[in-house]
Amino acid sequence: MEIVGRVPSEPGHAPPRGPAVGEGAWRFTAPALESSVPQARHAVRDLLAHQGVSGHGDLVPNLLLIVSELVTNAVRHAALLSPQIAVEVSIGRGWVRVAVEDNHPYRPRPLELEADQGRTGGRGLLLVQAIAEESGGRYDVDHTASGGKAVWAALPLTPAVPGPVPGPVSGGPLTSLRPPRSAPGSPAGPRPARS
Repeated sequence: MEIVGRVPSEPGHAPPRGPAVGEGAWRFTAPALESSVPQARHAVRDLLAHQGVSGHGDLVPNLLLIVSELVTNAVRHAALLSPQIAVEVSIGRGWVRVAVEDNHPYRPRPLELEADQGRTGGRGLLLVQAIAEESGGRYDVDHTASGGKAVWAALPLTPAVPGPVPGPVSGGPLTSLRPPRSAPGSPAGPRPARS
């Protein structure tokens, strides 16, 4: 995966600078097709292994489940307006952040579950939110400059020592797996999840 750039951090969220093992950001694109779900999950799994991210307990399985849910949602709900999706993985001091970006403008809303409700759709985002919250991480949706959205989750590498959450990068191929060429730019800090 190829690093092609970084976006500046939000005001007030610039992290302290310093090297971290495996630190960097990778972004790849895939068609908004069901076959992209396992492809994205495998690419993220391989990247995490390549960068030496093992973390605590269920960190990697949780990140892979989040990627699967976010890519599935983008494929099912945004494909009409977004024939291409982007997956981003950012690794920084204390955090791993995964994001899925599409060109659909509407912010997803998790299904509000009620005991007597028989619907099964909409639970994927609730699962992502629950995983992020239970692990001490964050989950949110950001609008992109192109009018789309990026749904992301950031999980701490260790349960007790959260660090800055890496911010998004732009464009890159799925098939290229390379370590970062340079030190990453200014990542965005952790933000509270919005309802």
